[in-house]
Amino acid sequence: MRFKLYIEYEGTRYSGWQMQKNGISIQGKLYEAAEKIFKGERIEIYGSGRTDAGVHALEQIAHLDVNTMLAPEIIKMKLNDELPSDINILEVEKASLKFHARYDAKCRIYLYQISRRRTSFGKPFVWWIKDKLSFDKMLTASKCFIGMHNFISFADEDDAEKSTKVLIEDIQMKEEGDLILIRIIGSHFLWKQVRRMIGVLVEVGRGNLTSKEIKYFLEHNSPTPARYTAPPSGLFLEKVIYSGEKLNKNLSSIIKIKSELQTTDN
Repeated sequence: MRFKLYIEYEGTRYSGWQMQKNGISIQGKLYEAAEKIFKGERIEIYGSGRTDAGVHALEQIAHLDVNTMLAPEIIKMKLNDELPSDINILEVEKASLKFHARYDAKCRIYLYQISRRRTSFGKPFVWWIKDKLSFDKMLTASKCFIGMHNFISFADEDDAEKSTKVLIEDIQMKEEGDLILIRIIGSHFLWKQVRRMIGVLVEVGRGNLTSKEIKYFLEHNSPTPARYTAPPSGLFLEKVIYSGEKLNKNLSSIIKIKSELQTTDN
């Protein structure tokens, strides 16, 4: 049987989603939990895509293949009983055997949080930038990324990727208290692509780069964006969209972890 898993996690102490020989991964922890529940059964778990070390997920999607008579709500309960507190199963649904968490995904949505102030509570979830940033310049420059582009300058080499062309459907930005929120919607993303896009936008905000230079990076293979790779702490996989699902483009609806960050200093 196949089940669709909706998963949230804090990625701070993990090497990323994908199982690795020398690292603790989200996928690996899911396998460990599933093996305790479905003893002796063959188990397969596939995610919608990889997230880098330290990156979080508000809603990662995976599918679980296992022979079981357990109902979805019981699987959810049992998995959460076995998983560490920084990984949580939000929902479990029965899925068609034709459903594939990665290949059926229509687009992925990432959220990045930049904090304009030092924070005691939200440090693992933001990139605190001391320098003054021009929000307007960043917003204007972000439009350069929209459309189909070759993002080879924004990605590390990855043998699993056959092409470095990615369709960016939209980029939304909003100032929310002490936060700058950046939401990037794309067909898929290359290794470190989002973090380098964010890093370049921050350099625009600092006054060190311009929209013209972003266009150059998209037209030529340049090593420059790698120097500006944003830290993983502020990055969240917000949502994965599948056929028949609607994309909520209201940026205010995604502010789910703002509580401590939105408080004012005493």
